[in-house]
Amino acid sequence: MSCTAKNSPATVQPTIPISSNTPSPTPTETPLPPSPTPIPLAATVNGEAISLDEYEAQLAQFMSAQGELSTVDESEARTTVLNDLIDQSLLAQAAHREGFMVDDESLQLRVENLVEQVTGEQSLQDWIQTQGYNQESFESALRRSIEAAWMRDQIISEVPSTAEQVHARQILVYDIGEANQVLRELQSGKDFATLTALYDPQTLGDLGWFPRGYLVDPKLDEAAFSLQTEEYSGIIETRVGFHILQVIERDPERLLDPDARLVWQEKALQEWVETQRSQSEIVILDIET
Repeated sequence: MSCTAKNSPATVQPTIPISSNTPSPTPTETPLPPSPTPIPLAATVNGEAISLDEYEAQLAQFMSAQGELSTVDESEARTTVLNDLIDQSLLAQAAHREGFMVDDESLQLRVENLVEQVTGEQSLQDWIQTQGYNQESFESALRRSIEAAWMRDQIISEVPSTAEQVHARQILVYDIGEANQVLRELQSGKDFATLTALYDPQTLGDLGWFPRGYLVDPKLDEAAFSLQTEEYSGIIETRVGFHILQVIERDPERLLDPDARLVWQEKALQEWVETQRSQSEIVILDIET
């Protein structure tokens, strides 16, 4: 913390006879206070700072959570942590625009809850120090995470609970020649369900009900929703293999199961973040990533 110099107290000057030979006293200038030392930053998001202390503390937590996995790449970890902090900042800023802000009183209540969870003030302070935070960076990180979580909940809550869905099954093979043979059999009148039993006797190729955007490969998704009931597709090549789909049922407004809704929520959140990033001024400072 910078110190501000105090002016010296005024002193009483003795009375001196005025004489033309007496030199005039030289005025002394009061020194200006030193400028505060800038806080090192990792990035700024629309002018809002992410401190280097906070970034390094989050990185230490991330690396610790990964344990001693040999697959952990430090450069990739740095990028992941920084991107997460940027996304949190965007979410927190949006929360402010929506009128939600964590004031000092609310923050203190959250800190007190943490103290109870870790069984004492000293335990929390030890954790803060061990993770590389100081009190300011810890409170900043906590405030931002609460606001970001609030905004995230607003975004995912807007995902509908029902959607157009299809119930489909597939025949999946790993050789194009075999896929062509299956397609020829279907075209000659072979029953799709009979063929799925040959290639997948356990699940009969049943993909269950799913909405748009649920399948991993967009080509499968596009094909499934372009088919009518009992209609089958051509051969669809993906990184997994060669697929032929058949739609069994359609429902214009079916309740999403928990897994499907979670996928939709994650997709909605990711699209929101990407849009905000494209409209924001994000400056990554000179840190190792």
